[in-house]
Amino acid sequence: MRIVLREDVEHLGTKGDVVDVADGYARNFLVPRGLAMRASKGTIAQAAAMRRNREARDRREREAATAVAAQLRDKRVEVRARAGEGGRLFGSVTAADIADVVRDQLGVEIDRRRVQLDEPLKELGDHEVGVRLHTDVDAVLTVAVVAQ
Repeated sequence: MRIVLREDVEHLGTKGDVVDVADGYARNFLVPRGLAMRASKGTIAQAAAMRRNREARDRREREAATAVAAQLRDKRVEVRARAGEGGRLFGSVTAADIADVVRDQLGVEIDRRRVQLDEPLKELGDHEVGVRLHTDVDAVLTVAVVAQ
């Protein structure tokens, strides 16, 4: 069955795509949940409009992310934390802490979920932290963890 996706569906496509799927998948899952509609001349025209809107929105978001990445490039933020002997922290510095510090020190608002930390920072010193601002735009930020 040929359908037009009304929402992004993982492993199938994005909003506005025209795809062929099994009849049962469309009839029993996609259409009842409002994720897709049956393809016809009118819905295919709607799909083209959805794709144009998605591409325009994606372009605006990419430009905004590029501007934020330029603001973050080669910047250093300082996080104060209590530490014991040997430079080990009492606790840790999380992605939310880094997002708060970036907002306070640089005036740039980033989502904590965009900060790429494999695990929280637990030692004093400089750490390179990646920030994924958009699917195509990444920035690297230096986070200096210093003792209080």
